Amino acid sequence: MASSTAGEVITCKAGVVWEAGQPISIQQIQVAPPQSKEVRIKITHTSLCQTDIYFWKGKDGGAWFPRILGHEGAGIVESVGSEVTELKAGDHVIPSYMAECKECELCDRGKNNMCEVFIFNYLSGVAYTDKKCRFSLNGKPIHHFFGLSTFSEYTVVHMSCVAKVNREAPLDKICLLGCGVPAGLGAAWNGGKVKPGDSVAIFGLGTIGLAVAEGARIAGASRVLGIDINPAKEETSKRFGVTEFLNPSDFDKPIQEVIREMTKGGVNSSYECVGRVELMLAALQCSHPAWGRTIILGLDEMDKKLSFNPLEILQGRKLKYVAFGGFKNSDIPKLVDKYMNNEFDLDKYITQRMAFSDINAAMEMLVAGKCLRCVLQMDEDCPN
Repeated sequence: MASSTAGEVITCKAGVVWEAGQPISIQQIQVAPPQSKEVRIKITHTSLCQTDIYFWKGKDGGAWFPRILGHEGAGIVESVGSEVTELKAGDHVIPSYMAECKECELCDRGKNNMCEVFIFNYLSGVAYTDKKCRFSLNGKPIHHFFGLSTFSEYTVVHMSCVAKVNREAPLDKICLLGCGVPAGLGAAWNGGKVKPGDSVAIFGLGTIGLAVAEGARIAGASRVLGIDINPAKEETSKRFGVTEFLNPSDFDKPIQEVIREMTKGGVNSSYECVGRVELMLAALQCSHPAWGRTIILGLDEMDKKLSFNPLEILQGRKLKYVAFGGFKNSDIPKLVDKYMNNEFDLDKYITQRMAFSDINAAMEMLVAGKCLRCVLQMDEDCPN
């Protein structure tokens, strides 16, 4: 059944960032109908991620303001544009920045999970279809973020960025499967290829780092070393699979040397989950020189460079970045099913639940490191 608002402009609330680093302003904006190959989604719940903070601060160069951030959300399809055949009004969905158009050269080659739609969305602030904004306020265009902008009660997304999921799955929990948790789980499973008995080192125990730990635990790792300068994270990290907590401040030598000594040469795989080039180097140097895999998951400032001697990889070490855990958009429904089958838990990542109107307080908590994931409810009457 078609939505009563299909084809019409919708006025709804959204969080608009007018300038880099400025508080998010809750505004009544206009959201245009979906065009060809697009879907308009009523976002019921959205979460906050460090990537939102990175772009909110303008660390990408701050090219696209005003802007509506947000890329971890879940909701219900309100209407679809022409040429959309696999989605319809009423479907429960997770909008995903990891597009999968299945038509471009990147998708066709299938070497990884890259897609030309994803690259376009990452580098621009407009819709892929016609290079225009679907959001506006009093006629002034408002830019998109990652092609998703889940800090809006309604958003318009390219169909290749929408995953239809089990209607029984709670939207307030599976919204986390839009970024951080899959990024960590997949980094262990698809990037580090953790096997039973492996040793693992994780730099940074935020949501992504803890998801790496959980992924490593599920895969059968025997040692999961968690590295963080905040001692309060030791107890929490053990619930996700960390077997040994290391605070670099407790040692009089570089932490990579400590780890190499502890593991008799280096870990099977290491993960940088903070976004600092010095930790990326430490992660590389603590992996085994012959077969170690180092996975970068964090983003440092654009002008920072990672530098190391080529001898570091002479024997066979591998260094790579793994976007969205190596998963494709079509993998998201499978992750939802794994969650519904109790193969991993999402509740323990949620440390706060707040109304969308409290988004600035939630941002402050995330910046201060006082929460893992804060789930915001867009509407008090929306379904879970």
